[in-house]
Amino acid sequence: MDLLQRLRIFVAVAERAGFARAAETLSLARPRVTNAVAALELEMGVRLFHRTTRRTTLTGEGEALYDQALQLLSEADRTVNLFGGSATSPRGRLRVDVPVALARSVIVPKLAAFRSAYPDIEIVLGVSDQPTDLIADGIDCVIRIGDLPMGSMVSRLIGRIDLVVCGSPDYLAARETARTIADIADHEAVVYFSGRGRRPVEWQFIEDGIDRSLRVRAVLLVNDSEAFVACAIAGLGLIQVPRITVADHLASGALVELLGDLPTISRPVSVLYPSRQHLTPQVRAFIEWSASLLV
Repeated sequence: MDLLQRLRIFVAVAERAGFARAAETLSLARPRVTNAVAALELEMGVRLFHRTTRRTTLTGEGEALYDQALQLLSEADRTVNLFGGSATSPRGRLRVDVPVALARSVIVPKLAAFRSAYPDIEIVLGVSDQPTDLIADGIDCVIRIGDLPMGSMVSRLIGRIDLVVCGSPDYLAARETARTIADIADHEAVVYFSGRGRRPVEWQFIEDGIDRSLRVRAVLLVNDSEAFVACAIAGLGLIQVPRITVADHLASGALVELLGDLPTISRPVSVLYPSRQHLTPQVRAFIEWSASLLV
């Protein structure tokens, strides 16, 4: 039995004020508890408990060791938690980064359920639409929408989300309604961009069963999902956006869907993480949970 195990038994005896009660709490045989404390006393060279037939109390030396033992055991537990606990009981810190749109509409509304299922996981949630360096920023995994660039990260497809073209009633009232992909060329558009290159994201459609990219006439480029949607609501132009992020606005009439008769186009949602071989239990738990949200 190592020192940490003996200290845990010592603390249990001190807090339960008895060897029998400590043995019951720890699910150990009483002789094992007695032997552990005796070995600890021999190792420390002091008597740790006053023992009578009715009471077990700490000596002065025992009280000093008790305070130190609590600190040592707390640090030991914290060190173990750094590596995620076990597959059945993941614990420790989890650093994730998710897109703004998914954070607001998918992740955050369901996060309480994740916390309930994994109460020992401490979440550090970053919300960003911009490229992230997982290694440099110390992030365990990220969720991203769209096609992924080639790189050294491991990725897993966890779902797909449908896209929709929409605009505000005020914007559409002053223009002819777009009924075909070609009609989009006559409209102003708010276009999303990401990365340092500020490259606009092309709109995606399915025409005659073939995926087609369309570079629209952008009057405004935006790199934040919430500002992107707000621009459309303000009447600045049409947007193409994941339906899940504007479902409430479509239901309320703040935005109106266009081209609803065309085949639905969707974009992949993926989780990226640095290494498949050293995936901690808390990261595995988050990946599986995230995938369940997009089924």
